[in-house]
Amino acid sequence: VLMALDHVRDYTHYGYMYSSPTDLDTTSPWLFFTRWITHFCAPIFVFLAGTSAFLYGDKKASKKSLSKFLFTRGLWLIFIELTVVNFGWSFDFSLSWHMLQVIWAIGICMVFLAAFIHLPFKIILSLGLIIVFGHNLLDSIFLTGDSWTSVLWYFFHQSNGISFNEGKSLLFVGYPFLPWLGIMILGYCLGTIYLPNFDAAKRKKILLYLGITAIIIFLFLRISNFYGDSNHWKPQKNILYNILSVINTSKYPPSLLYTLMTLGPALLILRFLEDRKNKISDIFLVIGRVPFFYYILHLFVIHIIGILGLMYLGESWHELIYTPQRLRSGFLADKGFSLVLTYVFWILTIVILYPFCLWYMKYKARNKDKWWLSYL
Repeated sequence: VLMALDHVRDYTHYGYMYSSPTDLDTTSPWLFFTRWITHFCAPIFVFLAGTSAFLYGDKKASKKSLSKFLFTRGLWLIFIELTVVNFGWSFDFSLSWHMLQVIWAIGICMVFLAAFIHLPFKIILSLGLIIVFGHNLLDSIFLTGDSWTSVLWYFFHQSNGISFNEGKSLLFVGYPFLPWLGIMILGYCLGTIYLPNFDAAKRKKILLYLGITAIIIFLFLRISNFYGDSNHWKPQKNILYNILSVINTSKYPPSLLYTLMTLGPALLILRFLEDRKNKISDIFLVIGRVPFFYYILHLFVIHIIGILGLMYLGESWHELIYTPQRLRSGFLADKGFSLVLTYVFWILTIVILYPFCLWYMKYKARNKDKWWLSYL
């Protein structure tokens, strides 16, 4: 649901995708927090995808069958990212604009996890910690151009894009996979405390300690500017903007501090919401049980809302058929709606999507014998 807020902003808010809501020189606190709150989405998606993989494997007869599922599921997600998801973002039938984002990240990390699960648990945990806490040592390696070494590095650790086909096509790696792999591995290891025979009180204590520890490490490293994010915080014009600077961590790729800032509170939320159940939580549970279906559908709903909004403004709807040429034109940089209306469009999106998610959740529950549903 929070993720949809950021994507609605991309297609309706003034400036569209051309202005940064976390640029402290140009943003407002409201706009900053509208973007910042959605920072929690991707790391929690990837982290809990690892946890889900562990629990799914616990029900399997062998690690070999889990490995096969993760490998095929991962390749499937990469394929969907390059086709259906890219089309949902662009509405360009030629698929000239390729963005590798969160679905790609989950997919490629699953492919690697398919191999890592055969290692001893302590080695898997150590590998996850080394990647999450150590990958920022690679920040000084910065490549440019479209050589094969540069492109491989973009996939691995540096967010960047390349043009090809005489500039008519674009490949942008928004989610280099190495840091996300570390996050998924740690999520996989967390699955051990969610086994059916694990004591609930002990699990809550572990989540509490892990969450608090992550937040303390984040505050120490961030305030000292010692390590963990190349985008250091700097003193600002007032206390509020000082806070904004402190929490304005790097997502592309996710720095150690970004990971601690998001997963620390997430672990505490898991701790305090474990026994909570009411009508509101039931609504979120519906969407949470069909996340992939929801993700795909929400792209198309939001994009259509954006097109209708652009037509209302008297502009050509073709401007929201994204191609590399249109992206470079900057035509939409001074178009769009207020942030208030963006929130209205966000609520409208959730209202539209909910009945479809409810239907699909019930369909999956009635058809557990259909193996292909595990891929959707």
